[in-house]
Amino acid sequence: MAEVPVPLLAAGLAAAATAAVAWAGDRRRTRRKNPDAVGFMPWTPVFFFALLLACMLLGLAGRLWLGD
Repeated sequence: MAEVPVPLLAAGLAAAATAAVAWAGDRRRTRRKNPDAVGFMPWTPVFFFALLLACMLLGLAGRLWLGD
């Protein structure tokens, strides 16, 4: 096994945390009591791209760590 690629792992975990926050924000937005109280943050695309980035970075970090 090779050494752990810490920068890729840290960036992947940060993207995963961003995806979790965006998922919670999107869930809160869809369950709001007042449908006229819309927000300005597009939570669904933020969640999608953060999760995509997290999967790519963590997958690459795992592949480099395990040595192909």
